Amino acid sequence: MELELESLPDELIAEIEVRDRWRRAMAADGLEFLVTDIGKWPLGQTVRVAFLDGNDQLHADIAGATKQITDACNLTLDFGQNGGTYRRWTRADTVLAAEIRVSFDLPGYFSLVGTDSTDSSIGAGGGPVGGNPGQRSLNLGGYATNRPAQWEGTVRHEFLHALGFHHSHQNMRGTCEGEFRWEDAVGYIPTQNPAGTFVADAQGRQPGIYTYLAGAPNRWPRAKVDHNLRTVDAPDLVAGPFDTKSVMLYRFPGFFYKSTPSSCAPAGNGQDLSDGDKRGLGLLYPHTADELADRQARAEAVLKSLGAGLEGVPEANGGDLARAYRSRAEELAAQAVGAR
Repeated sequence: MELELESLPDELIAEIEVRDRWRRAMAADGLEFLVTDIGKWPLGQTVRVAFLDGNDQLHADIAGATKQITDACNLTLDFGQNGGTYRRWTRADTVLAAEIRVSFDLPGYFSLVGTDSTDSSIGAGGGPVGGNPGQRSLNLGGYATNRPAQWEGTVRHEFLHALGFHHSHQNMRGTCEGEFRWEDAVGYIPTQNPAGTFVADAQGRQPGIYTYLAGAPNRWPRAKVDHNLRTVDAPDLVAGPFDTKSVMLYRFPGFFYKSTPSSCAPAGNGQDLSDGDKRGLGLLYPHTADELADRQARAEAVLKSLGAGLEGVPEANGGDLARAYRSRAEELAAQAVGAR
């Protein structure tokens, strides 16, 4: 079985990791907003979506598939529909045509998470993916020519990333860390099929996850497997209960798990948002005035502290990157303060 997992380009992952370490340093100074709220869009905001390629029917279907998401939260996705034509962006854009910029032309599926879609420090060196005007923030590879089965679930999965959700299999409240079979079966002899995918050997012994994902089509080193699959237990991560029906929980081959059935395996249909997904959206983007006021108050505190210069916090690389991160934090906090 060939399984291609979603993943952002390695260089973007590295940039995001550096930026996130800076945010955690700020949070240690009491600015929790930087890591709990700054990745979310402002409450009640209209988030624009634009397409690079594909036709109007495909665009209409994508927009329709996201209705389950916006029905569950205080946020609007605006696809710019005008007389049957949907908003588009181009690689030559010099200003953002939309906060979420969708393409269908790159291999695989992926999305930047939350407000990273408009963070100019991500992909600043160029490339097809990033937070800048001529770069993709979300990709649904091949949809323009051949949509996969259960394509609506994949659309919802990627758009939930774009609104700030992470993968359920990395939830520290779940069982996947202990349920995943990371290493090869004892005695496994590395065996590949003609496509280069690692498969069971002649004795029926299965490769472990590290070996399997090192082969085609993923060709991931161990560090990339850890980044994409290992449980995330960072103190700044906001996580709800582990939800086996979530569209954010991957469907892996059976040999990925130590037990059958596995407590880490999905129990939903892979298409529709679970009740847990909807609750999560309601927590991230609530409709209540009290929640809006609370987020604005925390954003105002961040703006005040950032404006004071955050004395004593080190700035790496001569301060250039830290200043860019600080400027972005101020921008996002100001948006949250202005949300009404």
